[in-house]
Amino acid sequence: QVQLVESGGGLVQPGGSLRLSCAASGSIFSHNVMGWFRQAPGKQRELVATISSDRSTNYADSVKGRFTISRDNAKNTVLLQMNSLKPEDTAVYYCSVDRYYRGRYMDTNWGQGTQVTVSS
Repeated sequence: QVQLVESGGGLVQPGGSLRLSCAASGSIFSHNVMGWFRQAPGKQRELVATISSDRSTNYADSVKGRFTISRDNAKNTVLLQMNSLKPEDTAVYYCSVDRYYRGRYMDTNWGQGTQVTVSS
């Protein structure tokens, strides 16, 4: 099993920045995809950004140019640097890890979520 613990959420004014961090423990396998998703009240959970173990990245159009995802494989952590935040970025942000074994998808593990509120 994998345990994911997020940190770094909070309240920020529009135009401000926050950095989210997610630490993974347990067996995440050498081939995996770590990512961030978010869910606003009354909306479905949506992709924010993902980064694979070879560091290839994928971003939602709504955050391109503002958010940067990165990872430290030695520490099993994934970071999300969020700049130029907008009120519509307000949501609970969830860390995730997709695990692959011998090229086959195994499962997805989720963190408990951290609240990000963008408001003046």
